[in-house]
Amino acid sequence: MRGEPMATLCRPAIAVPEHIITMEQTLDLARETHHGHPQRDLVLRLIRNTGVRTRHLVQPIEETLKHPGFELRNQVYEAEAKSRVPDVVRRALAHAETEPDEIDLIVYVSCTGFMMPSLTAWLINTMGFCPKTRQLPIAQLGCAAGGAAINRAHDFCRAYPGSNVLIVSCEFCSLCYQPTDIGVGSLLSNGLFGDALSAVVVRGEGGTGMSLERNGSHLVPDTEDWISYAVRDTGFHFLLDKRVPGTMEMLAPVLKDIVDLHGWTVPAMDFFIIHAGGPRILDDLCHYLDLPMEMFRYSRATLTERGNIASSVVFDALARLFDDGGAAPSAQGMIAGFGPGITAEVAVGSWTHHDPAADPDRELAELELTPGVALSG
Repeated sequence: MRGEPMATLCRPAIAVPEHIITMEQTLDLARETHHGHPQRDLVLRLIRNTGVRTRHLVQPIEETLKHPGFELRNQVYEAEAKSRVPDVVRRALAHAETEPDEIDLIVYVSCTGFMMPSLTAWLINTMGFCPKTRQLPIAQLGCAAGGAAINRAHDFCRAYPGSNVLIVSCEFCSLCYQPTDIGVGSLLSNGLFGDALSAVVVRGEGGTGMSLERNGSHLVPDTEDWISYAVRDTGFHFLLDKRVPGTMEMLAPVLKDIVDLHGWTVPAMDFFIIHAGGPRILDDLCHYLDLPMEMFRYSRATLTERGNIASSVVFDALARLFDDGGAAPSAQGMIAGFGPGITAEVAVGSWTHHDPAADPDRELAELELTPGVALSG
């Protein structure tokens, strides 16, 4: 991919709902709600081991624990999405110094509610995007969809050089709570997942952030039922196989192969933005890629402060890198999302800083406006 048009993943905008639940509140609820469960102590231990201190919920916990039916839950999803998404979109556009009419594709990512037409249509109609803006909703890749959205945006910018892509992730995982699901995997997910929204622009030209240079996908054969939704009358029922935490043994070589194919080496890379589905994913990657824990500090901070926020994890972790001052020019990095399939979506690239003052077109315009300066033609 060297020598081809690049695209820059700019600074994300993040938002979390105002309702907060702590680890201790989560444990208390689990003790109270499932006091007779034969594996309650195991569940409590697993929740503690997640390291999740706080999570944000789109509704107060009293409402979250109720189940008014799939229809009403989906109505909450649509109303909250329309209420909260515009703010992150405006901030993401501002971060990338772009306007709505400069966006050529909107990728909308969510696995926690359903709308048709997608929220992309509503955004185009209400926020000043051009009616010709292409739409790409991604609904069935779960937590891997954040990485997939980045990769499809990269592909689009390579196919249409100079184009700009807006990615929006809206995940209200709490709306998938099922009070009758008492399997260990379901109970663990009740203490792991949180709600969040994010948006980011991938610029085909200019922009400060990660210059996307190569992307790849990998599906681990015969793991379709390890992470899945069962769609029932009461909505989405999250199914999590006990083998999922061990998937990094299979996926770490995939990450290494993509880096090697790009002519880089994992030990020489400068930053990693990894989907933190749980602490073992990060621990195992440290082991199998022979990297220090510090390399995954942004992903771990997201997990600790937000929980698993599905497709928004990679954007929240990337925003933390920006908050930390970004990376050095030409620093080498990776973004990876993992989800159902078992699927990995991986991107590698280097850090770039765009200085508008160094733009040749800007310099030419300033010369033309400077009194006493004549330009020969």
